[in-house]
Amino acid sequence: MNRRLLIDAGNSCLKWAVVEDGQWRAQGRSDYADWAALKVQLTAGTHCFIASVARTANEQRLAAQLEAAGIRAHWLAAEADFAGVKNSYLNPPQLGVDRWMGLLAARQRTRAPVLVVSVGTAMTVDALSADGVYLGGVIVPGVNLMRQALQQGTARIADGVGNWQAFPRGTADAVESGIVAALCGAIQQQHARLAEVSGTVPYCLLTGGDAGMVLAHLALPTEQAPALVLEGVDCVARKRMA
Repeated sequence: MNRRLLIDAGNSCLKWAVVEDGQWRAQGRSDYADWAALKVQLTAGTHCFIASVARTANEQRLAAQLEAAGIRAHWLAAEADFAGVKNSYLNPPQLGVDRWMGLLAARQRTRAPVLVVSVGTAMTVDALSADGVYLGGVIVPGVNLMRQALQQGTARIADGVGNWQAFPRGTADAVESGIVAALCGAIQQQHARLAEVSGTVPYCLLTGGDAGMVLAHLALPTEQAPALVLEGVDCVARKRMA
């Protein structure tokens, strides 16, 4: 049986999927404090492909778990050119591997201009042209980082999560609504720029743990793709194992 394990190791947690004979059989999410769900999927002889932006300590723990289970790990990195996507980053390997996997997955989904947005610990907004050229992207603090910055940097904004309001009349709601406005503003600005250079209305793919927070507030042609990074990892795995 052709079996491979795909892992998207983020800052706060890791997502994983098991692919057997070309079919996705299982998917899950594991906290770095609890590896139980992932351990169930660790079978000796499995090829594991990993896109990681995790802290070094978490990477080391993951590597130890895989080695102990007799699994060969392939740690992925951004490349200059792969699967029809050209990386125009000034230093291509410096591009975050999670962003690169998202771009590869987007290219597998569509040949139209596309904006790839990941709303996690940080939010990244990356532009891919119709001919597969990665044009570049922006990074902004994510939801929790924005909350923390306001709570730590001001005297009278207390802990707590408010609700989005068009015209907030309470501090917690003002913070939450401001975060949504900031994130959506970055997405919409990059979308407008991509539309200008492409001469058409680009598609928008939205992923990441906090994607749902901004989805309802975007007046753009948008699709939520929770496993987008894993789709990119699978693209690399299929081509490397062919």
